[in-house]
Amino acid sequence: MKKSLKPIMFVGTGSDVGKSVINAAFCRIFLQDGYHPAPFKAQNMSLNSYATPEGLEIGRAQAVQAEACGIPCQADMNPVLLKPTSQTSSQVVILGKPAGNKSAHDYFHETDRSNLFELAMSSCRRLMTAYNPIVIEGAGSISEMNLWDKDITNMRVAEDLNAPAYLIADIDRGGVFASVYGSIELLPPNQRDLIKGIIINKFRGDLTLFEDGKKILEKITGKPVVGIIPYFEDIFIEQEDSVALDHLSPKDPKGKIRIAVVRLRYLSNFTDFNMLEQHANILLYYTDSVKAILESDIVLIPGSKNTIEDLQFLRESGLADALQKAHRKGKPMYGICGGYQIMGETIQDPHGMEGKPCEVQGLGILPVHTIITTEKKTEQCTYSFLGGAPACTGYEIHMGVTTSDQKSPVCKTVEGYEDGYFLNAKTFGTYMHGFFDNRETIQFILDQVREGVEVRVNYQDFKETQYEKLAAFVRANVDMEYIYQTLQP
Repeated sequence: MKKSLKPIMFVGTGSDVGKSVINAAFCRIFLQDGYHPAPFKAQNMSLNSYATPEGLEIGRAQAVQAEACGIPCQADMNPVLLKPTSQTSSQVVILGKPAGNKSAHDYFHETDRSNLFELAMSSCRRLMTAYNPIVIEGAGSISEMNLWDKDITNMRVAEDLNAPAYLIADIDRGGVFASVYGSIELLPPNQRDLIKGIIINKFRGDLTLFEDGKKILEKITGKPVVGIIPYFEDIFIEQEDSVALDHLSPKDPKGKIRIAVVRLRYLSNFTDFNMLEQHANILLYYTDSVKAILESDIVLIPGSKNTIEDLQFLRESGLADALQKAHRKGKPMYGICGGYQIMGETIQDPHGMEGKPCEVQGLGILPVHTIITTEKKTEQCTYSFLGGAPACTGYEIHMGVTTSDQKSPVCKTVEGYEDGYFLNAKTFGTYMHGFFDNRETIQFILDQVREGVEVRVNYQDFKETQYEKLAAFVRANVDMEYIYQTLQP
């Protein structure tokens, strides 16, 4: 049995510096080295969530990291999840269950931060009884001084656990010396002492050219630079949130099947389309352009955290008219979760779950009606697609019941539950997230526009290969001997 290690924490100079991916890399590294690791993030803000086997909701990043650890995900890995419903408010999910909506002001100033922190740390300690080591991810920047007294997810966690912390900086965005030095120097002395090293991420070019930079950083901070990780584009790891979509580069579309994902304002679970990106014959892009929608071969309407407001956005932008026009012309169009609701005839929100109580008209493409409920359905599913074998997997996360006078399901779970509405081969909607992680479903929609394009990717096998590649890549570019030294009890 492996000797127990201290928990390890990865914090950042800012958001989107690569904490989630590096956390996943170390989850797999520890697994490779014979340990039994588990991820932890006290508080996550994301529209990209996942259902645990127990039917609880956590941030997708921690589900990915659990997968890298080779274990099922659980609510303790992300005890507090904030899902933005507007620019100033979020749905608060506590230990996998919704606990209501709060404005940012109320969340930070009127919630009991001490109790929330203790709740989060109780989750972490439960994980520590079963796993070794715990691989902890911070959130955003550690140097937001105005939030320190409200912190439940950054250096206060490291301090409570006496966990060695590693500061990650994104050199690609510039300002790495100021961001690293400032982040460390602004910390209180006791937290500054917990920073055991610096990891420079997303380095482009010749690593030897940063030798002087490394020495300067070590001199001015008093902390070793334990890793310089080159920028990579050939390793695929599911990203935490749709900020990653801003960095997607269009590929050569010649001869490819063009699939447009409507870029909603409150787009959620964009990972539903990751497997489509891996197919050599597909050009997948996210767009809010009428022209791009009309020029595509297939249109996908994704999930939304605020379906009614996104419907309003579609109408104001002209996208609603474009989608209806595309449907009338016979363009294949499929909706997932909120996208399924949007394709329907009406959406009612009698309890004001997304704002004021109201009823709005949908796009009228599918003969279904949705009522947004107070209860959230969150569960993993094994199901059959259009009457085939029950070989597909996915998960549901939604607050709404969608019905129709006609029975025409897309999916049927092994428990006998029917889901979705099938209008025809080119038009249907489903609540199933992960729908396009299955070879059968991708093959079906591609056959509607071009027969003979075979889908061969096994997404689970593909992800396993990518975790191994990521771990090898990060291991080769960090001082693992030093890191293991800092983890000794």
